[in-house]
Amino acid sequence: MTTLMIRVESEADWSARIVQAVERDEPQPPGYSFQTEEELLDTLTGNRFAILKALAGAGPIGVRELARRVGRDVRAVHADTQQLASIGLIDKTEDGKLHFPYDGVHIELGWRAAA
Repeated sequence: MTTLMIRVESEADWSARIVQAVERDEPQPPGYSFQTEEELLDTLTGNRFAILKALAGAGPIGVRELARRVGRDVRAVHADTQQLASIGLIDKTEDGKLHFPYDGVHIELGWRAAA
């Protein structure tokens, strides 16, 4: 089972984490990073998250079938999948089907009050 780890972290934090993992010879799960919490929440709307859930572990699916699975209009699902594909969260196959090559998603999101 392959899970995509989604985090909120700066490029500098991402680079530091990867360097430390390489130095320790620790394998890293597949990941995707957003720069801010707002960016993550603006991008992964409820409808787009439902699309990821429907695609997880399903293999390539056409947009019409995906729209049926999430109970939404084909045009709206197409627009959301275009956005997700443009940032690399989902893939498009050569025949135009949509593919999310993971079985699940883990989102790491947290904050603390400033000291």
